Amino acid sequence: MEVIKTEIDGVVIIEPRIFKDARGYFFESYSKKEFDEKVRRVDFVQDNESMSTRGVMRGLHFQRPPYTQSKLVRCVKGRVLDVAVDIRKGSPTYGKHVAVELSEDNHRQFFVPRGFAHGFAVLSDVAVFQYKCDNYYAPQADGGISIADESLGIDWMIDPAEAILSDKDLKHCVLADFDSPFDYSIDLYAE
Repeated sequence: MEVIKTEIDGVVIIEPRIFKDARGYFFESYSKKEFDEKVRRVDFVQDNESMSTRGVMRGLHFQRPPYTQSKLVRCVKGRVLDVAVDIRKGSPTYGKHVAVELSEDNHRQFFVPRGFAHGFAVLSDVAVFQYKCDNYYAPQADGGISIADESLGIDWMIDPAEAILSDKDLKHCVLADFDSPFDYSIDLYAE
């Protein structure tokens, strides 16, 4: 796998080595050993999958400590614009984001570390999206930042005003009104 660093330290794009022949293709979608060596040591404990249609936007989600999650995400059918926003107080990249297109064609994966809000917009008729998480879902720790927050400067490639959002996602505050539970000076991976 090739690890592509982004402008925010710790947020990376992963491109697998794909082997193609007359039968189709094969690639290793995850190797703990290689991930730990090239990205960081993470113990994924839960896999999730969602199916969404064009115009659906999910996010920008996170879980508050002590239930904080890292995510390794990919789109196995269709295509999405996937986004990670730094919400760690004191971070030199606080409020900045990384966006990457993930699709069934490019097979890219995106690693979103702890201390980041995560979301995506569906750009194809249907998208099937998979998440590996390093902490279990904890509904009492749910948090979010509004996808429609223009101060983030995210080009979602669809109009957020016309997006299909859950009731929960419609209620998230903008970053300026957000009191982050994450501190850049604290190691969110310390046990």
